[in-house]
Amino acid sequence: MTALGRIFRTTAFKLSLAYLVIFAIGAGLVLGSVALNLRRIFDDQVAETIDAEIKGLSEQYEIGGITGLVDVIERRLRRPGSSLYLVRTAAGESIAGNVCDLPNGLLTQPGLVVTAYQPCTGDSTVPHHALVSVSVLPGGFRLLIGRDLGERDEIRSVIIRAQFTNFLYLLVIGTAGGLFVAWRILRRVDAMNAAARTIMMGNMSGRLPVAGSQDELDRLAENLNAMLERISELMSGLREVSDNIAHDLKTPLTRLRNDAEQALRSAASPDEYRHSLEKIIDESDGLIRIFNALLMIARVESGASKDVMVSFDMAEVVHSVAELYEPVAEEAGARLDVDAMGPARVYGSRELIGQALVNLVENALKYGLEGGGSASEPLQIGMASSAETVDIWVGDHGPGIRVDDREHVLSRFVRLESARTRPGTGLGLALTAAVAKLHNGSLRLEDNHPGLRAILSLPRQIEQPVQSLPKPA
Repeated sequence: MTALGRIFRTTAFKLSLAYLVIFAIGAGLVLGSVALNLRRIFDDQVAETIDAEIKGLSEQYEIGGITGLVDVIERRLRRPGSSLYLVRTAAGESIAGNVCDLPNGLLTQPGLVVTAYQPCTGDSTVPHHALVSVSVLPGGFRLLIGRDLGERDEIRSVIIRAQFTNFLYLLVIGTAGGLFVAWRILRRVDAMNAAARTIMMGNMSGRLPVAGSQDELDRLAENLNAMLERISELMSGLREVSDNIAHDLKTPLTRLRNDAEQALRSAASPDEYRHSLEKIIDESDGLIRIFNALLMIARVESGASKDVMVSFDMAEVVHSVAELYEPVAEEAGARLDVDAMGPARVYGSRELIGQALVNLVENALKYGLEGGGSASEPLQIGMASSAETVDIWVGDHGPGIRVDDREHVLSRFVRLESARTRPGTGLGLALTAAVAKLHNGSLRLEDNHPGLRAILSLPRQIEQPVQSLPKPA
């Protein structure tokens, strides 16, 4: 298909052509109305002039008789113009005037009449039309006064020619404008198609061009770019998860296989077999926990949990988690210090937010008691709310995390060197960060002086004021 053919097939050109046709029809109706109004105005002016002349010539007839009337008419005929005069006797004999041929019976018709006639001078083969009025004078004389309509017809012809010429100009300019607009839009669409083909070939960093005009194509490109950015993030996360699974699951799977081989080679008694099977089960449980955590993170990041979001008081969740882990802390030789005054309502998944808080508490119990943490320095679970956010924090007095590593530990399977001696999957903080992002919140790691403070910040639900019912009359 040629470039011009592609332009003709664009929606922009078709819309421009449709608008051009509608505009041309409207312009034709307006110009036609103007022509009709001009004709009516011209006829009204001619009628007023004829009536005035009939009145004046009738007065001349009363003053000077037929001779005075003929003298006045002959003087007026010497002046150039489109005026028509004719005086006939009762017998039909022409006495004066510049009209030689009239349709039969015209002189007996009352009022203003449009009629064909032949002038006494000029080309008799050319048809002439006039607006005339006949008046009967005393003595049986008939006085015809009129105006030739050639001037009116010429004006109408000029208007018609102007309409046709303007329509041609409009057609040419409108077609050219439609082609230009279609070409501009087609060029932008082609650029978008080229970018889309690049993306389909595997370049996920490509984006649709945005012209900056903030029109509908720009808005479409921005939305598609946002969608591509989200797809790119998901694919990057998928690749990262795949790499992490391949890397981090290799070690437990290797241990699992080694335990099984060791049991086959060396186990002799039932107790030894039982011990080997228990180790294998422990390793399998660890793998199951990893997969469950990965599935939960994937479910959170996909937004599947948005269907179960409800409004709830965050203070209740904080106290429930603290009550659940208080015996665990006591068993570890620590205590929990809870500071969560409610109510502070948030809108979200109570289960996921509770799990995120549980992860923070477990991390504090697992790592926060190292390096000086003791019962004299309790683990802190607190909550503070503002007009826009609800902040839940868990603080410990352990070794903390270096500033350079705080963003890194929020990724999947990340475990610092100091934590590799303890059991874990490296997915707890990643899950908590994913839950925060799902709820349009954030997870921050800060100094607790000493130790680490993890702050889960969530948007606060704005409570609508309760409207009081009107009192009964």
